[in-house]
Amino acid sequence: MCGIVGYIGDKNCVPILIEGLKRLEYRGYDSAGVGIINTTECKVVKTKGKVSELEKLVYAEKIQSSLGIGHTRWATHGEPSTINAHPHLNEEKTLFLIHNGIIENYLSLKKGLEKEGYKFNSETDTEVLAHLIDHYLKLKHSLFQAVRYALNEVEGTYGICVIYKGESDKIIAAKKGSPLVLGIGNNENFVASDVNALIAHTKQVVYLEDGEIAEIFKDHFTTKTISDETIIKEIFQVEMGIDEISKSGYPHFMLKEIMDQPESIFNSLRGRLVLDEGISKLGGLEGFEQRILDSKRILITACGTSWHAALVGEYMLEQYAGVPVEVEYASEFRYRNPIIDKDDTVIFISQSGETADTLAAMKEAKKKGALCIGVCNVVGSSIARESDAGVYIHAGPEIGVASTKAFTSQIAVLALITLLLARRKNLSLPEGQEIIAEMKKLTDKVGTILKQNDLIKEISEKYSNARNFLYLGRGYNFPVALEGALKLKEISYIHAEGYPAAEMKHGPIALIDDDMPVVFIATKDSVYDKVISNIQEVRARKGRILAIVNEGDTQIEKMVDHVIKVPKTHNMLTPILTVIPLQLIAYHIAVKKGLNVDQPRNLAKSVTVE
Repeated sequence: MCGIVGYIGDKNCVPILIEGLKRLEYRGYDSAGVGIINTTECKVVKTKGKVSELEKLVYAEKIQSSLGIGHTRWATHGEPSTINAHPHLNEEKTLFLIHNGIIENYLSLKKGLEKEGYKFNSETDTEVLAHLIDHYLKLKHSLFQAVRYALNEVEGTYGICVIYKGESDKIIAAKKGSPLVLGIGNNENFVASDVNALIAHTKQVVYLEDGEIAEIFKDHFTTKTISDETIIKEIFQVEMGIDEISKSGYPHFMLKEIMDQPESIFNSLRGRLVLDEGISKLGGLEGFEQRILDSKRILITACGTSWHAALVGEYMLEQYAGVPVEVEYASEFRYRNPIIDKDDTVIFISQSGETADTLAAMKEAKKKGALCIGVCNVVGSSIARESDAGVYIHAGPEIGVASTKAFTSQIAVLALITLLLARRKNLSLPEGQEIIAEMKKLTDKVGTILKQNDLIKEISEKYSNARNFLYLGRGYNFPVALEGALKLKEISYIHAEGYPAAEMKHGPIALIDDDMPVVFIATKDSVYDKVISNIQEVRARKGRILAIVNEGDTQIEKMVDHVIKVPKTHNMLTPILTVIPLQLIAYHIAVKKGLNVDQPRNLAKSVTVE
């Protein structure tokens, strides 16, 4: 994986490919390359490092063509290097292939090809597929059929684009488990792994499904299944504008997206609150409410930040809807043969809607007859299309690799789901109206926290040389502690751990000394006094303490080194407010350390491999 762009038309494809790759940089990558075919030459330029380096090399070559493909690679098989970068070629250097995903049986395929005399230059699984397609071309098949036959031998996941000197009027694209979208233009067509790479050129898109292959010409396209059956695809109109994926004057996407949260949370809630009835309205769940309430249990499965949102959802649903809930890592879910039956509801949370582990978990749950509900951000994504029902979070494009506004919007949507189910079960009208009243105040309360950005920056910089952090919280704020620690790890490369505050004395307390910053999320709730006791335990061991507290709290302020204050809200909405200072702390520490905030090392925005 990570980013794919292709173009066929009448224009010079080179600036289109470079621009598209730049729009996909946020996904994370370690090398980049382009391949073009024109009437006189077949040319590949690739390099380890950033697209900016590739751009210099490409323009130095002065290449032009109306047919080309480009790729940013996040290393799986083989280290980041120029030779492992995509595109990969056949031996005659007339066929170019770019690929997201993993070919699981590449070693057996490679051995077979080596017996036929094929030689390999890279360590990648992708080069095997390039030679396998070439093998079928040598058997006098068309490019389309060669790709189809090759993919029928493949085990694993792929999103691929192929171009070939012998048929230079087309791009072949195919998908299984790794997203691909076609962009439909005027006498030009595009293909990409993400709609962000296309919206500067067209708003009309076609989403490929698993097992589909597209033959893309400049003025039309056709799609078939891998079994060679023709299918007719629907064209969708993209509403997103180019301004939504720009920094809007901020130095980093991450800071912009943190500052976007009053608007993103408002959009998550907009049109979904019915104050008179004290209930939420979710069109994507209409007709499924009773089915969910009749479930023996609700499973929530996700990865990373979305998993932390799922933990908050577990607390909400159990406390207010009275439904048993279990939260699972999607990456473990399918491999432990989970006990699922048709009376279960499984909620799948993913910002991108393309997370490979979460998609695999969904397929496992569907096999067993469970009701599958998607909660994702990207309209038209795989999880959105394959779920039985679902809710979009409407956070808007999230470009920074470290998720911020998607997390708070996921919690907002989980609160809406909780309210919908709780009111149909046992939550009273006044209680429902109280929750809605607090939801409507979230935008202003988030804005109040963001106004403290300068103070948070000043505090954060005092901790920028720390080598370890401990984040502690209880109840709804325990998942917030996990999320705060994850944000710091992701972008500052400082080791950090999140724990339930009461668990500190069962191990982590051994780490505390005057070099260990400890972040407490200590809002006034039912366990406030217990958290104060935990603060005293850290203080007695000379730990450096930073506390997130409610406005008006003077008790904790006297015990700690620094405090950041957040407004009080309804108990289950607290994580939406308490996480924001932790996002800013991670951001400012990373900036102080001079790190690449938006593209942290080794990470990708949408993890489409297992």
